[in-house]
Amino acid sequence: MGRKLLAAGQLAEALSHYHSAVEGDSKNYLTYYKRAAVFLAMGKSKSALPDLTRAIQLKPDFLAARLQRGNILMKQGNTQEAREDFEAVVRFTALGFPFHLLIRLLRLRPVVHFIKHTMRCSFDFVQISPWDPESRELRADCYIRMGDPQKAIQDLTPTTRLRNDNRAAFLKLSMLHYSLGEHHESLNHIRECLKLDQDDKECFSHYKQVKKLSKQLDVAEELIQEDRYQEAIDKYESVMKTEPSVQFYTNLAKERICFCLVKVKLALEAIDVCSEAHQRDPRNANVLRDRAEAYILNQEYEKAVQDYQEAREFDGDSNDIREGLERAQKLLKISRKRDYYKILGVNRNANKQEIIKAYRKLAQQWHPDNFQSEAEKKEAEKKFIDIASAKEVLTDPEMRQKFDAGEDPLDPENQQGGGGGGHGGHGWPFHFNPFESGSFHFKFQYN
Repeated sequence: MGRKLLAAGQLAEALSHYHSAVEGDSKNYLTYYKRAAVFLAMGKSKSALPDLTRAIQLKPDFLAARLQRGNILMKQGNTQEAREDFEAVVRFTALGFPFHLLIRLLRLRPVVHFIKHTMRCSFDFVQISPWDPESRELRADCYIRMGDPQKAIQDLTPTTRLRNDNRAAFLKLSMLHYSLGEHHESLNHIRECLKLDQDDKECFSHYKQVKKLSKQLDVAEELIQEDRYQEAIDKYESVMKTEPSVQFYTNLAKERICFCLVKVKLALEAIDVCSEAHQRDPRNANVLRDRAEAYILNQEYEKAVQDYQEAREFDGDSNDIREGLERAQKLLKISRKRDYYKILGVNRNANKQEIIKAYRKLAQQWHPDNFQSEAEKKEAEKKFIDIASAKEVLTDPEMRQKFDAGEDPLDPENQQGGGGGGHGGHGWPFHFNPFESGSFHFKFQYN
């Protein structure tokens, strides 16, 4: 019944029958061997070992059990005991099939000794003994010295299960994740260490640091989600004070402060911080995107286009970058024609009151009645029309939004259905037509 259930993959039921079989006949070496096979099928190699040992005690020349036990011992790193099993097989058989394993074992012992005493790296022994925690810990140390923390993590993670009370591994895993900027994973591992011993000084000291930094980072991102950008900036400043030594966190803080400064429309400050962030991490597409937006705020459209183009090289799939580049290119094209912000001499984040104030000052300055010669009057007319057009676009929320998106709402190419004069068709925004014959007087409104 046990054999049938094992063949059917019903392992728990098969194991139950083999337990009964062992109780019914404790001298049958095959029953122990088959129960060991069930344990192995269930992934319980430690439970299989006593059954294999009992089978060998009952029948010392049972080669299949010796090979199976030798393989398990080898994977666990018990190389001397494994060697004894394989040598016994060699003595009992002329087939010679375990020779390659024996040769590897003969190499393995001096390799392990060599690594322990010279701190050099070789990886054969982990392939031979994947269940040996010491082998994995040695290779993890090698990976750390080689600058490959991800592979070190892959080797260390199983050791937390292969060795009881492995606080050292949990601490090392936490530190590795921390160095990579994976603060949540770091916090999880250091908590596992404290579960084993809440008074462990090293683990508790690291736990306090990780917990503080992780909380600051989480709160900073929550503030950004709530559009509380200045508070987020302050929190990221605290992050850099909490952890000044790990480059990842400083880079992240600079990147996010750059983003926040763009959101609060502090163009010059944003350009400075974003440039520093870019210098620290030249391939970061987010930093290039945010600096491009800061350049747009500062009306430096060529630089914005350059940054968006570079960002696209590092992240060609981003819709934000693609759309941002298109908008920057439109704004650059418009700026070579008419830039309403530059015409009024205001920043892109100027409010309506500031725009009207700038308009009044310039309208009075360039009123055609202030000039005498025909040439001066024509120049003043052109300036005056641009000033009034700028005021019309920038004080109308819909038109301003279009202009900020890279479209000139007063450009005939962008208007549908043509349309000549009249305010509804975006004609002259004040009550005069400078192209009428004869004398003219200007009358503009301050709304």
